[in-house]
Amino acid sequence: MKWLLIIVTLSTENATARMRIWRALRSAGAAALRDGVYLLPDLADHYDKLRCLAEDVLQSGGDAHVLRTSESTTSHFSMLFDRSRDYELLIRDVADLRSQLTPNTVRQTIKEARKLRSRYTRVVQIDFFPGLSQGNADSALIELETAVNHALSANEPISIAATTVSLDTSAYQGKTWATRQRPWVDRLASAWLIGRFIDSNPRFLWLSSPEDCPSDAIGYDFDGATFTHATNRVTFETLVESFGLRQPALLRLGTLVHYLDVGGEQPSDAPGIESVLMGLREIHLVDDALLDATNQVFDSLYQTYAKES
Repeated sequence: MKWLLIIVTLSTENATARMRIWRALRSAGAAALRDGVYLLPDLADHYDKLRCLAEDVLQSGGDAHVLRTSESTTSHFSMLFDRSRDYELLIRDVADLRSQLTPNTVRQTIKEARKLRSRYTRVVQIDFFPGLSQGNADSALIELETAVNHALSANEPISIAATTVSLDTSAYQGKTWATRQRPWVDRLASAWLIGRFIDSNPRFLWLSSPEDCPSDAIGYDFDGATFTHATNRVTFETLVESFGLRQPALLRLGTLVHYLDVGGEQPSDAPGIESVLMGLREIHLVDDALLDATNQVFDSLYQTYAKES
């Protein structure tokens, strides 16, 4: 491993610049060797980041030098970038939040869980030498996100190992599509996808229990359904894959639905969309009315994503 050093000298009287530079170095994940001397592994865009910081120091009336080591004789420096303590604190906070999860606290728990996932992402970005702690933290977050989804929506399906079979939409016209009542994001988005891209005249049936699914209906998003969670895909993604719907806007929407349903890497617009869907779910207590309202949200998202792709 080779390393980058930045040596910074700034007047103590220029407190604003000193704080700005220190925060930028901390955000980049730099380790302090001593006062004014900071270290980063020579990876990716680290050199460019340090050069920009050096220019900022110079423009602030200070002095700065960026140096690149020519020999990898300082492997012990990697110990300065141990993030295990950050992950331990994160895991502790995840456990505390999960212990407070009840049906009455689920909405607030969702918000806090999103913050913890964002915190995890920030640590990962500066974890240049990842170990078991990173995986343990991710697993703890996934368990929390799963528990939250179960509290919000009972009987969430267990993902199955399955090979996707290519299907023709012409064989799925005028069908009855059945799923669990009081739908949340995956079932709502799947119903929108079915109505907009698969079945031109669908009928939706909201089940009080998956066992009530009629034999002539196409079940989705419950254990044993025709379309459900498969491998690492949620039901929306399974439908997209099964019917060959490869539009970039749908794939991007799938990433959003995946995160809101089972967690993972957070899209930037996820918190806002989640709040809108949550509000609509509380306003509309009749599932058909809820679907009509959320269809407008997904229509808008699709149009926006299509224009940006």
